[in-house]
Amino acid sequence: MPLFVKIRLSLMMFLEFFVWGSWYVTMGTFLGANIQAKDQDISLAFSTQSLGAILAPFLVGLIADRYFQAQKILGIIHLVGAVMLYGLHQAVDFSAFFPILLGYMILFMPTLALVNSISFNQMAQPEKEFSGVRIWGTIGWIAAGILISTMAWDSQEGLREGLLQNTWKLAAGASLLLGIYSFTLPATPPQAKSNAPFQLKEVLGLDALRLLTHRNYAIFFLSSILICIPLAFYYQNASPFLTELGVENSTGKMALGQVSEVLFLVALPFFFTRFGLKKTLAVAMLAWVIRYLFFAFGDTDSGTWMLIAGIILHGICYDFFFVSGQIYTDAHAGKKYKSAAQGLITLATYGIGMGFGFWVAGQVSNFYLIEAGQHNWKLIWLIPAGISALVFLFFIAVFKPEKIKSPN
Repeated sequence: MPLFVKIRLSLMMFLEFFVWGSWYVTMGTFLGANIQAKDQDISLAFSTQSLGAILAPFLVGLIADRYFQAQKILGIIHLVGAVMLYGLHQAVDFSAFFPILLGYMILFMPTLALVNSISFNQMAQPEKEFSGVRIWGTIGWIAAGILISTMAWDSQEGLREGLLQNTWKLAAGASLLLGIYSFTLPATPPQAKSNAPFQLKEVLGLDALRLLTHRNYAIFFLSSILICIPLAFYYQNASPFLTELGVENSTGKMALGQVSEVLFLVALPFFFTRFGLKKTLAVAMLAWVIRYLFFAFGDTDSGTWMLIAGIILHGICYDFFFVSGQIYTDAHAGKKYKSAAQGLITLATYGIGMGFGFWVAGQVSNFYLIEAGQHNWKLIWLIPAGISALVFLFFIAVFKPEKIKSPN
């Protein structure tokens, strides 16, 4: 792949995840501080991601893969998205905010597949070239978090002044820029024949259900859904939690989780080769237990290190489980069902698992609400710690050691 093309794709990835990172991390805090949303409302807002993940295959399968060039669809979505993000900036209550967010996420989630498709189309060896482009997405997410904290929008004074509202304008501006830029990207023609019959099972990846006849993979599949329940607690509650504790520059500090993603992604091939699949997945689950225990017992005094360590553990939690899981899925799927299998696992985790997890997190947060804007966070974080521990024990008890291809 020519260097200039790599730079163009890297900028696309940077902007794609900058747009998402500009508002997603702080949305829970924004909803509580700016429009006085309740815990159940916040969980409903985050659940739009899951609905978007469920509907994404339809948009990509029906439109992007069959009729139009991917980069043009990406551009149109982000231009429309810029208008919707600005609409979220203007919303004054949750009843006005939620419908716009729902529409936006139904549009946005398919773009995660579109940027991958545009990238793969330019690569002769995606297994070697893609990581060098995709890493700029993580850098974009980190940059958004650092910028928000640098501008002090998430500071205690900034929250009192309602400055988190600016995150939606930041995201809208980045989305507008990406929308325009997308039309300059390399052409990515439709991959499927438009006159071929549409098959729902192909779009949803249901052909890959045959993988569940393999006992070990079925255990992994179930564990993936279950572990996404505590994962939803992190995405939904971490920012409001740190804000209530009075942690300054919390969004910038949470970006350390993405920094650790980069570092542990580099360490994954060695760990995977040295210790194997089962231990790699088990370490990820155990790291989630430890992370939530750190959050439960950490504070802004002598326990600050526990809060920071809990954030940094995100790299192990995410890379060691999800990236290893993608490798494991790819190894079992075979050439014919590779795409279907990845689509199915994404639907199950981000759609079903996290969708249910956001609802559970909202119910738990509301149950342990002490007064307006204050929660019993120790008891809240012990819930996902306990769920993670049960999934960990289930997995190590019934999943048999299995050798698969190394992720080198």
